[in-house]
Amino acid sequence: MAIRLALSKTEKPLFCESKWWGDPDMPADMEYPMMKVDGEDDYPLTFVCQIRCEDIAELDRENLLPHDGMLYFFAAVDEYAGYDSPVHLGIGEWPKGSVIVKYTKSINMETFQSCIMVDDDDQPVTDPALEISFSECGDLDDGIKLLGRPFFEEIREQYPDRLSLLQIDGDEVADIRFYDSGMLNLLVTETDIKKGVPKKPLAYMHSL
Repeated sequence: MAIRLALSKTEKPLFCESKWWGDPDMPADMEYPMMKVDGEDDYPLTFVCQIRCEDIAELDRENLLPHDGMLYFFAAVDEYAGYDSPVHLGIGEWPKGSVIVKYTKSINMETFQSCIMVDDDDQPVTDPALEISFSECGDLDDGIKLLGRPFFEEIREQYPDRLSLLQIDGDEVADIRFYDSGMLNLLVTETDIKKGVPKKPLAYMHSL
């Protein structure tokens, strides 16, 4: 079974909790992931979500993901969330480094820091954090989910040996859309994921 992520607006601070958007809460020595643009400039990837692994432990029946610590997902999705972007990544396989996954084995609220992104005027640029609730769903379901297989048959046929570590579907609450009805899948092999959390999954976007 896969794990569905349902997003909702909240006034809670969500520091060191599972959340979508907002700012990542990371160990002081964890570097924020950047992407090379035109081989020269460093461009900060968008923080998509952090998952407190304890929240999904009971739902991960095959023990494919860690059950302690925190998972972080970053991706070059600015243009699909309504922002200007120096890169355009469309349908098909995205270049390596356009999606980064990070993991820390333990969470320490005393030492973790919120990595707040600001503009040239030192004003925060991130959207408010959204609360995440988790539930079981089918392996082939659409929507935002962890694990399972991609919803689109075309992706499953092209990558028959890969799971979807994270499937990002268009979502009104998150205000993100991949063309008319597209999805971004972060693909990994089951063998790779059992060795540890893959840092650079294969990213593939498809739309009807």
